[in-house]
Amino acid sequence: MFNINMQEHKPLRELVYEELRLLIMTGQIKPGVRMMEIDLAESMGVSRTPVREAIRQLEKDNLVTIEPRRGAYVSDISPYDLNEMLVVREPLEGLAIQLAADRMSADDVDVIRSVNLDYAEALRGGDTEKLIQLDTQFHSLITKGSGNPYLIELCQQVQERVLRFRYVYFKSIKRAEDIIEEHNAILEMLQKRDGEGARKCMESHILNLRKSIQLYADFQSDK
Repeated sequence: MFNINMQEHKPLRELVYEELRLLIMTGQIKPGVRMMEIDLAESMGVSRTPVREAIRQLEKDNLVTIEPRRGAYVSDISPYDLNEMLVVREPLEGLAIQLAADRMSADDVDVIRSVNLDYAEALRGGDTEKLIQLDTQFHSLITKGSGNPYLIELCQQVQERVLRFRYVYFKSIKRAEDIIEEHNAILEMLQKRDGEGARKCMESHILNLRKSIQLYADFQSDK
């Protein structure tokens, strides 16, 4: 599971932190799992000190919860948390695509269209990992197309937070096929350079995800 590149010119604590963070974000270390310093240190081939420092940093990132006299555990995530993030993401990406519609070139739009075609191919192949990567790339390219560095930074922060939820809930929510259609509508607005139409399509796209999350949460609570 662990793949630390000791050749990188970074402090060991940073390498350990980045590796553990990646594994948590991608769901390879599940919510609720206890982060045992001694086991992690042995598995990673390092001492306990960089592992302890990494866990403290992960706590600051809200990815790990440290409970007195019990230890450190990977923080749980809930549909409520995801919905709150999407409430923030919706207007941010709406603004980003409104700017992008005016600032992106035809070639830029073609690159995004190619990503969506790859997404459709990954869907046919049932490659969940690839689907998540391509969906993330689709949104990141649009955000970068806004050309606004401050907005790009804000969107990236939210998208990074949402990434963890993608790995946990993607299979359960079952929106992969709907996403292609919604992406196509977004691409059509970008091609037309219709900023307002693009904004509405993007906000609707994220709102539909919020609705799916709520349906999933309601279903789980009725079990």
